Amino acid sequence: MRYIEGEGRVVWSASDLKAAAECEFAWLRRIDARLGRVPAVVEPVDETKARAGTLGFVHEGRVLAEYRAQYPGRVVELPETSSTDAAALAAAVEATNAALASDAAVVYQATFATEEFVGFADFLVRDPSAADGELGAWVVQDTKLARHARVTALMQLAAYADQLDRLGVPRSDRVELLLGDGSVSVHQVDDLLPVFRLRRSRLRALVADRRLDLGAEGPAIPWGDARGDLSVLACGRCATCDAEVVASRDLLLVAGIRPVQRDRLRAAGIASIDALAAADSPPAAMNPDVFANLRTQARLQLESPAGLGAPTASGPAVPTFEVVAPTAIGALPRPDRGDIFFDFEGDPLYTEPGAPGGRIDWGIDYLFGWVDDEERYTALWAHDFENEKRALEAFIDIVNLRRLQHPGLHIYHYAPYETSHLLAMAARHGTREGDVDRLLRDGVFVDLYPIVRRALRVGSRSYSIKKLEPLYMGADVRTSDVQKGDDSIVQYVQARALHDDGDVEAAQRILDDLADYNRYDCVSTRRLRDWLVDRAREAGLRPSPEPEPDERGYEPSPRALTLSALAAELPEESAEAVALRLGSAAIDYYPREAKTFWASHFLRVREPLSVWDEVRDVIVIDPARSRVIEDWHFLESGRGGERRRIELRGEVAPGTRLRVGSNPFTLYELPAPYPFEAMPRWIHAYRSVTVVEELDDGVIVEETSVDGVTWSALPLALTPAAPPSAGRQQAAIDEWADAVIAASPEIPAGPASDILLRRPPRTLSGADGAPGRLAASNGDDVEAITRSLLDLDRSYLAVQGPPGTGKTYVGSHVVARLVRDHGYRVGVVAQSHAVVEHMIERIVAAGVPAVQVAKAVSDPDDRTFTVIPKNGMAAFTAEHPEGYVVGGTAWDFAHESRVPRDSLDLLVIDEAGQFSLASTIAVSLAAPRLLLLGDPQQLPQVSQGTHPEPVDTSALGWVMDGADVIPPDRGYFLARTWRMHPEVARPVSTLSYGGELASHPSTALRRVAGAEPGLLPVPTRHRGNATQSPEEADVVVGLVRDFVGRPWTDTSVDEGLVTLRPERPLDQSDIIVVTPYNAQQVTVEEALARAGFGDVRVGTVDKFQGQEAAVAIVSLAASSGRDAPRGLEFLLLRNRLNVAISRAKHTACIVYSPGLLDDLPYTPEGVARLSGFARLVGAS
Repeated sequence: MRYIEGEGRVVWSASDLKAAAECEFAWLRRIDARLGRVPAVVEPVDETKARAGTLGFVHEGRVLAEYRAQYPGRVVELPETSSTDAAALAAAVEATNAALASDAAVVYQATFATEEFVGFADFLVRDPSAADGELGAWVVQDTKLARHARVTALMQLAAYADQLDRLGVPRSDRVELLLGDGSVSVHQVDDLLPVFRLRRSRLRALVADRRLDLGAEGPAIPWGDARGDLSVLACGRCATCDAEVVASRDLLLVAGIRPVQRDRLRAAGIASIDALAAADSPPAAMNPDVFANLRTQARLQLESPAGLGAPTASGPAVPTFEVVAPTAIGALPRPDRGDIFFDFEGDPLYTEPGAPGGRIDWGIDYLFGWVDDEERYTALWAHDFENEKRALEAFIDIVNLRRLQHPGLHIYHYAPYETSHLLAMAARHGTREGDVDRLLRDGVFVDLYPIVRRALRVGSRSYSIKKLEPLYMGADVRTSDVQKGDDSIVQYVQARALHDDGDVEAAQRILDDLADYNRYDCVSTRRLRDWLVDRAREAGLRPSPEPEPDERGYEPSPRALTLSALAAELPEESAEAVALRLGSAAIDYYPREAKTFWASHFLRVREPLSVWDEVRDVIVIDPARSRVIEDWHFLESGRGGERRRIELRGEVAPGTRLRVGSNPFTLYELPAPYPFEAMPRWIHAYRSVTVVEELDDGVIVEETSVDGVTWSALPLALTPAAPPSAGRQQAAIDEWADAVIAASPEIPAGPASDILLRRPPRTLSGADGAPGRLAASNGDDVEAITRSLLDLDRSYLAVQGPPGTGKTYVGSHVVARLVRDHGYRVGVVAQSHAVVEHMIERIVAAGVPAVQVAKAVSDPDDRTFTVIPKNGMAAFTAEHPEGYVVGGTAWDFAHESRVPRDSLDLLVIDEAGQFSLASTIAVSLAAPRLLLLGDPQQLPQVSQGTHPEPVDTSALGWVMDGADVIPPDRGYFLARTWRMHPEVARPVSTLSYGGELASHPSTALRRVAGAEPGLLPVPTRHRGNATQSPEEADVVVGLVRDFVGRPWTDTSVDEGLVTLRPERPLDQSDIIVVTPYNAQQVTVEEALARAGFGDVRVGTVDKFQGQEAAVAIVSLAASSGRDAPRGLEFLLLRNRLNVAISRAKHTACIVYSPGLLDDLPYTPEGVARLSGFARLVGAS
């Protein structure tokens, strides 16, 4: 950034976009310093950063050399130019323009300059995909040493793409990051430019706030002044911020405080660490437990000699501490003579030349160090990747041998670096992966950091182990200069340089110092463990000898290992290898899902409830709104024990689904009010209950007595039910895997194999399985899909149905034709009973007699199909040789006794955009043909576990391979919506369907008098709101008041005939309000009820899928991305916006805070989502 004093203007560069995104306050203080208002802040020397910069230039030079070799004589290299040299800059701009107009293939250091911007693009490269004889458009490329795309780098690329647009120079629709590992990260310009323009506007507003015209006489930006609606962000961590934090005794001194918590405390008048320590009660929007923890932390830091970070004259001071959750120390295993205490030392910038054209590995762990229970030290050095591999193998082999002698040993470390690096190292070198995984599954590694964070409050700004050492190291506490990991890296690099220069002795002296440093870290870890054990004993606790039941790991199936081995024999990226790896992951899919559930369950049992706010399927109970509605009683039959019904209300996290008949757990505080045997580290008791009714903000559940004991207390929380047994699905997947193994090296033909291979549907006729786009009447859609299904040769057909396109109509009529005209035996499966029942009811309406359509249901009243017993499927199918439809779950269709293998002609997977690949394999054995019916662009598949391959991806999502619209060779796209007015469909189509979704002409005839059709952005400024916004609720009330009573004309279509329905006033039932958060749902409902609009439907996105209304109002609630609990990535998820907006027949209103547009997301996916949202609301 450059200030041109004579002209009173600031010229910024692409790097300023990065600097301002990292800390706006520091960037504005830099402007103030240039203006002479404040002294410039001297940033501390960062030798690792400087080394990375040097290596970055080397990487850039390597790419330039490759282009010189690839395009001899066609690489234009502009000389290095200073942005402060006006003449040289003008010459470079002129040379750039000439190069862009020439036949050059590459322009290096292309220079751009305007009144406000100057930039130097690493590379502009002609698009090699241009037709022969044509000069390709320019692709903007930037070299980055990082191994992953960072959003600040993407903003730089977008800045240069924007400059090409300004000059009218043809550019590609993509930009590329050339990463340090040799890979290329490709991004669409359309996903970046809207956010770049927002950031540019933001930068302009920040500069304008500095009043350059006042020069040195203007005031510098004060600390803590957000500048009104500008809402300037301060990172709180950089050198500029830290000086202000210390000087003002800011709340950011409090260890672990989050910016949103600071904002809420400041809004309540608590602005300093001193005020927090003395505060009596929490702000209205803050959880009392969270407040109590922060207040304790503040008090302890004030009581500690170095609690605010300033060094003491007498060396490291002992901080004050309190044990706040002694049961958390019970997470420690019982000490064992075989225990070891482990620490890595590594250099993240180390690299070795890779194979030509291959990926380049970065980062080496050059020292594996550990001490045993008697503090005897062992070190394994590795100065190159080959020796790193040998050190890994030696370490794992030593651990395995030691476990034979000491089965109860654990490996202690502090923070997750060691485990994450062992996993990455084993994968990189392709060795000991199974051993590392087994050690992790068996709980051998014990990370002391989360135990410290849960159990203790320490009077220190930092919880790094070095800040804790004065508590337990006594006279051995370190005072040496090597106090940071970065220092050790610098010394290691110096040692290697000395070694390479021949000064082996000097190099060895440094390595010996580093070994002493590493040994100290290991000893520190051991003594911290012992100190924690002592604190547990003081609290009357003993470390737990065993993990919780069901928390042990599972062993990989031999079948899974076999499929992985078969995949390893093939080229890594081949379709066959990918399919085999997916199959391998599918075999252990259900065990992994169960393991993840139980790990989370037992974590909830031993952690405070405040940790689980806003977690899906967890309800923290509000006792003021909950009650007993039927006290303890026996059933009239006298069978069973006593039971009671309780109404539990509280904060329901987004996405929570608690259906009637499910069996979630209730949590009670220990000691439990009923007989319960708790493990040592638990703080809650749990018990399974049954949901008998779902409420908007909770449920009614039935509890049963325990051994004749009843109680009056209400539970603290409701948590997810245990996953159902997957025995039948598991058996079906195993059977499928056996067939694959037997057929090796071929993959046997079948619908599941074709899906995993992403193979186009195979047909008996040899013709393409699907023409791809269906835009005519639904009758023609039905005919085309029916023909394709009849032509399938043991394969699948996919049908993507966007909102309002008649997916259920098409699916039900296709099934009706197949059953009536061809005697088909059809199954219908989905993630939920409700989806299956809706489809089979529509199949009956489409003309299949009810006696030929069946499903087992818990509530048989008012069903249009035949209700059969749970185990009555086989009997029903035997009675109908002329064809039938049966509905069920994945468990039913994987169960050979209920549905024999290949006994169906077709299995319809409804909502296949939410049906996992693993479940698809399991049910595929029931039929030779699968119909995947759904839309991955709406709500996606939900999985609990972490899987080695994306086997939790939905079947339809996998087939579509990330495309907005299904590729024409994979299936059909229902391209016409019968719901949305064209002005509503257009933005939805652009957002989610690549512009390919259109409206049926009849939708254009819908009319709300005095209201324009389409998408109406309603920006509503507010600050500090996370999941509820009274300001937006008031705006929603105003919109509802404006719409209710307006004349409304709807249309209907029957057999192609369009009819205008009689005009009538819009009433409350014609409007729905959609919000991402349950807290906002309650806020809006209350506001509407007060205004007399209590009949307007309000709910989260999940509840309104499949519904529609004349007007849909979307309220996003959060004031900014940093206020939103899960950030912009969740709030602006394209699937959720799609579902919310597409409920509307005529008008969709988006009520949002403009502050959502001020934040830069953390991920490239988040940038794409924010760009999409900016386009939606016209801010791009």
